[in-house]
Amino acid sequence: MTATGASANEDVTHRILSFDQLDGWAQDDHVAALDTFLTTCKDFDDPDWRSLCAVAQVQKPDTARAFFELFFRPVEISDGKEALFTGYFEPELDGSRTQTAQFRYPVYKMPPEARSANPWLSRRDILTSDVMKGRGLEIAWVDDPVELFFLQIQGSGRIRLSNGSSIRVGYGGANGHPYRSIGVELVRRGIFGAHQVSAQVIKNWVRRNPAAGEELLFHNPSYVFFRRVRGVASSDGPLGAMNRSVVPLRSIAVDPAFVPLGAPVWIEKDGMGKMRRLMIAQDTGSAIKGAQRADIFFGTGDAAGEAAGRLRDPGRMVVLLPIQRAYALLPDGT
Repeated sequence: MTATGASANEDVTHRILSFDQLDGWAQDDHVAALDTFLTTCKDFDDPDWRSLCAVAQVQKPDTARAFFELFFRPVEISDGKEALFTGYFEPELDGSRTQTAQFRYPVYKMPPEARSANPWLSRRDILTSDVMKGRGLEIAWVDDPVELFFLQIQGSGRIRLSNGSSIRVGYGGANGHPYRSIGVELVRRGIFGAHQVSAQVIKNWVRRNPAAGEELLFHNPSYVFFRRVRGVASSDGPLGAMNRSVVPLRSIAVDPAFVPLGAPVWIEKDGMGKMRRLMIAQDTGSAIKGAQRADIFFGTGDAAGEAAGRLRDPGRMVVLLPIQRAYALLPDGT
């Protein structure tokens, strides 16, 4: 695993910091961060990271902070863009295994031909044609197309059935079209100010304006397909990009071109509800692009969704890299 896939870009800079330059570092729960690090560090294929994982597995609670300070160096990676923190969550939708009058919006698996085409059909093409029908691609059916749209943005979720059980779905692929934010589009049209837009505001507007709302959803040509997720305990979070469950308020989605998956990342999120916390980069997202871009996982359900939907804050993120890799990023390699 490389430290960053973008290090050759002359616009990307790396600055090694000391731990006392991390605001709030001493006050964090380093044991919780270490526990989250351990959920994915065994999956590293790089010898340096695997060695650190072996050391991490024998740490005691009172040595968690010392482990990070002894074996890592904080590296601030910048690509010239302002830092931006957003949030994501695991939604819960009501649904059925079969189509009914109430549950008539399908959650699709990815068709084989879509895997070999880049891009494939747009969202509009998929939903206004018969290309998906009669092929047995439906995993389940839900009762709300707006919630289904946001399920696609989150990339994973749970579908609650009437018998009390649930179907868990995860990201199964996409149609290859670029993601376009419908929140940004509402601001561009002058319907809302940037400070007013949240997931709930968008949902309410679409529901109040069915025809215009449907067209707004078509503004995003990207379409996400799902797969059935089995073998994950209901108490655990959804599977992230490393195929391990992500942890509320300890896992983040990052751009792997800049931040190696599995790496610890120190978060200094400003704005409402300031956050100073050591996270682990365990996920990715189509809208998460840039060295200072992160999506914070908030958990499962409506409360987590409300908290995640309100988040759009500035700040700073600092990646913790193994010592040798950190210094190798400097121009003179020292």
